[in-house]
Amino acid sequence: MASSSARLFLLFAFCVLPALVAAKTLGNPFLVTGQVYCDTCRCGFETPATTYIPGATVRIECRDRNSLRLVYSVGGVTDSTGTYNILVEDDHEDEICECVLVHSPLANCKIADKGRNRVNIILTRFNGVLNDNRFANSMGFLIDQRLPECGQVLQKYPGYELSL
Repeated sequence: MASSSARLFLLFAFCVLPALVAAKTLGNPFLVTGQVYCDTCRCGFETPATTYIPGATVRIECRDRNSLRLVYSVGGVTDSTGTYNILVEDDHEDEICECVLVHSPLANCKIADKGRNRVNIILTRFNGVLNDNRFANSMGFLIDQRLPECGQVLQKYPGYELSL
């Protein structure tokens, strides 16, 4: 009798529980949130002079880990605060996923900063993170000409020299 109960418990633990967990998590989309900014001082990072871009276009791309072939893509647009919220369907455990800048609506801030034009994002539930929300680092475009107040703003950063 005890042997039969132990077998039933093991069957439940190894077969039924994983199926229940998979059924619960596969139907929920991920929510990826991030911001797009205009680097008004052209220094490669956000400062107090940074502005955020409403209406910027962003895309999430997932590529096969081995072939690097694009297997998933979904786009979004930032709101009035420069924030995007993009729903991503399915789990992308075996893929490399990135948020990528696509377009800035600002005529004087259209050049994607090569160091801040894409960010990695992990879109799997099999990594110990229980929440479906994912937060991406900010991405930025460079303004054509830095603002006059940037010299004063950048004095707050020891070791940073404003090159003209």
